[in-house]
Amino acid sequence: MDSRKMKKLILICLLVLIAVSTKAQHIEVLQQDKPTSIRGLSVIDDNTAWISGSKGTIAITNDGGKTWDWKQVKGFEKADFRDIEAFSSKVAIVVSSGTPALVLKTTDGGETWQEKYKNTDTAYFFDAMDFDTPKHGLVLGDPIKGKFVLMETNDGGETWHPFKNPPDALPGEAAFAASGTCLRIALDTSIGIVTGGTHSRIVAHDSPKDTSWIYMDSPLVYGKASQGIFSFAVGDTTAIIVGGDYANDKKADSVAYNVSTDTLPSKGPSGFQSCVEYISGKTFLSTGTPGSNITTDDGKTWTKIDAASYNVCRKARKGKLVLLAGDRGRIGIFKP
Repeated sequence: MDSRKMKKLILICLLVLIAVSTKAQHIEVLQQDKPTSIRGLSVIDDNTAWISGSKGTIAITNDGGKTWDWKQVKGFEKADFRDIEAFSSKVAIVVSSGTPALVLKTTDGGETWQEKYKNTDTAYFFDAMDFDTPKHGLVLGDPIKGKFVLMETNDGGETWHPFKNPPDALPGEAAFAASGTCLRIALDTSIGIVTGGTHSRIVAHDSPKDTSWIYMDSPLVYGKASQGIFSFAVGDTTAIIVGGDYANDKKADSVAYNVSTDTLPSKGPSGFQSCVEYISGKTFLSTGTPGSNITTDDGKTWTKIDAASYNVCRKARKGKLVLLAGDRGRIGIFKP
C-alpha cells in the first residue's frame, strides 16, 4: 500500500473513532413532568444526590437517580430554592432566592427543615451557595449599595454572618441564580465569582489573609440584564467560563472561554449555557436551555450531545455520577 492510501486509511479510522466516541456520550432522561423548575443540584457520590427547585420543592435519590423521593417543604411552598448543598443522605442546606431570602437546613433526610437565616428586606436576592468543607460555606447575593452580598458560615450552616470584605459591584452588575455555579470555593479557601448584566466580570479572592479582590472584565458578551457569565468550573489545569444571552439562547457566539489559556474555542457550545462542570482529564460538560455540550480538549472545541433543556449539571464529589436538572422537573444522567 502506498503512503497516500495509508494516510487516507488512517484518517478514515480516526474519523470513525471520533464519531463512535461522540455517539457514546449522551444524556438519558430519568424524571420529568413535575411542576417545578430545578436549579439546585448536589451530587454526593454515585448513589446519593439532592435537587431543589421552585414551589418549595426538593428531592433525594439514594440509588444513583433511578428513583426520587419528592417533597414540598411545609410552610415554604412558595419558596424558590435556587441552590442546595448536601453532605449526606440526611443533611442538606437550601437557599431561597426571593423575599424573604432564606437558608434552611435538614438533618433527617428532608422530613423537617429548620430556618437558619431569614431576611425580609426586598433588596436581598440569593444567587448561589458553596462549601469548601462541611463547616465553612458562603452564600452569594445580588449587590446592595455597590457591594455583593456575601454571607458566611463556619459551623455547618447553623449560623450566618456577613463576609468581612465582600467584593465591589459596578452599576447594573449582578450574579445569575441559574445553576448555583456562579460561586465556587476551593479547599485553600480561595473564592471565585462570575457576574453578568450591564457589566460582567470574573472576581477572585485568593485567601483569607489577602483582603483584596481581583477583577477581570468578561470576555463573553454582556451589556444587557440577560447577558454575561453564568457559570465556571476549574479542572486540573484549566478554568472555563460559560454564559451568553438567555433571552437569545440560540446565539452561539461568545458563550464559552478558557480563562487559563485566555482563548475562545474554535468551535463553541451550541448557544447559551447556564452551567459548566469539570468531569475529568480535559473533559468538561456544559448545559443550557438549547442543549448540552461536551469538550474533551479543555474547551478548544465543543460538541453538542443533547438538545433537551437543562439548567444545571453536577458531578459527584466522590464518584463518577453526573446528573443534570431543569424545568418541569426534568432530571437527566450523563452517560460517558
